[in-house]
Amino acid sequence: MSSASAAPAAGASSDAPVRVLEDFAGLIQLLSDGTVIRRSDANGLPVSSSPPTLSAEWKDVVYSPNHVLKLRIYRPAAASSAAANVEGDGDDDAPAKLPVLVYFHGGGFCVGSFDHPNFHACCLRLAGELPALVVSAGYRLAPENRLPAAHDDARTLVSWLRAQAAAGAPDPWLAERADFGRVFFAGDSAGGNIAHHIAVALGSGLLGVTPARVAGYVLLWPFFAGVERTRSEAESPPGPFVTLPVYDQFCRLSLPAGATRDHPALNPFGPDSPALDAVALPPALVVVAEHDLLRDRAAGYAARLEAMGKPVELVEFQGQHHGFFPVDPWGDAGDELIRVVRRFVYGRASHN
Repeated sequence: MSSASAAPAAGASSDAPVRVLEDFAGLIQLLSDGTVIRRSDANGLPVSSSPPTLSAEWKDVVYSPNHVLKLRIYRPAAASSAAANVEGDGDDDAPAKLPVLVYFHGGGFCVGSFDHPNFHACCLRLAGELPALVVSAGYRLAPENRLPAAHDDARTLVSWLRAQAAAGAPDPWLAERADFGRVFFAGDSAGGNIAHHIAVALGSGLLGVTPARVAGYVLLWPFFAGVERTRSEAESPPGPFVTLPVYDQFCRLSLPAGATRDHPALNPFGPDSPALDAVALPPALVVVAEHDLLRDRAAGYAARLEAMGKPVELVEFQGQHHGFFPVDPWGDAGDELIRVVRRFVYGRASHN
């Protein structure tokens, strides 16, 4: 099953033969007339298996009617809710309030969805095992909607969250369980990039979330780029999903036409990117994988923040590749990642 979208590019001649400019693994084709042909039956990841019992329940909510964008709210199921009482609230009859983890999925800004089985499995684990209320947001994909469309959608999501907090959470799940004083923005790959941009916008005062409060942000192997290659990019370890050609293609498809990899949307320290020295960034957890070609760029991001005096923790997973958590949500590395994120979230919570 395929679907075509996007109008012909401005200035395209109707007499010129249409040719394929970009073809990503048969999932996306960008044609010379500006048309995008996208397979709607595949997202580029092996379908994840699920455990026999689910640790969380979920529901979908429209958060951006203008673009018909949805988010999925996860809350711990009854079997795992008892774990939420690690802090205790003094009332055995009332369910404990939980930190809110806003999650953005990966996919190079070009593929993936909040309801894809792999990302769904990741959010099930995060909700049930941290535990937390997880808000997993969809966003518009490139090349039909190039950056900063995804970042704009994330800002809309923040506005939705702010409205929920200001109204005392009209959504009953959030009203019952959400602790808006402990909000974390998180994401893997492209989603980690989005979480960074949200943290910068909030820390710069360009975006507000009050009366909610951001306690930290979590970048899982974030999708950053730059014209100058890092060592790990130049060495280009043979990842099962993200290779250097795939990485470069995602950059071309997601950036505005003609932009280089130093564009502020992808390079947080590019020549036109905002300086971060004076930005009040919340504490950050940056997770990298040993065999990820983006490893050095993400580690360099953490090092730059640390040099500025920003609170940041870097954790490296030995023997792993880019995207190991959504690729295998129920594996041993996923188990350890849950422990790392839990320690960060509840460690921050205990200090707030």
